[in-house]
Amino acid sequence: MPVRIRLQRHGKKGSPFFQIVVADGRAPRDGKFIEKIGTYNPMKNPAEIKLDIDKSVQWMRNGAQPSDTVRSLLSRQGAMMKHHLLKGVDKGALTAEQAEVKFQAWVVDKEARLQKVSQAKDAKQVESLKARLEAESKVKEAKASAIAAKKSEALQAVKAAEAKAAEAETPTTEEVVAEPVAQTTEG
Repeated sequence: MPVRIRLQRHGKKGSPFFQIVVADGRAPRDGKFIEKIGTYNPMKNPAEIKLDIDKSVQWMRNGAQPSDTVRSLLSRQGAMMKHHLLKGVDKGALTAEQAEVKFQAWVVDKEARLQKVSQAKDAKQVESLKARLEAESKVKEAKASAIAAKKSEALQAVKAAEAKAAEAETPTTEEVVAEPVAQTTEG
């Protein structure tokens, strides 16, 4: 009975969610399994992997073969590193304490690298947001100045029209002098 460590798909269409299981190699993908050792959610950014490292290492030491995708997930989480170190302990190249120290150093280094990548990603997002905000404010200022220019042109046009109307309504000195004379001659 060849035992495999593989993914078992769950979730909706277009939104996959996987369980990492130990199963008989002849069983269907989503069929019976021996033990569930973790989950994998590729829809989150970064992908979320929850894995029981000790169980996965124990199954690999007992002969279970991981699928290609699961092998990369195990490697990312450090299970392959721990399995490798335990092989060294079995051969007498390391002691169990030295292997554990090396594994913990690897975990700390991995966390530091992930933190650094996350901070760089956050800084990039902040810079992108600032650039978009500046571009948006420039566009907003340009629109505001265009609107102000149109309003000032309209205001000047209204003032000119009022001045023209006021000129038309105010009588000139000739009209003012001519009107009283016209009234006196009639009477």
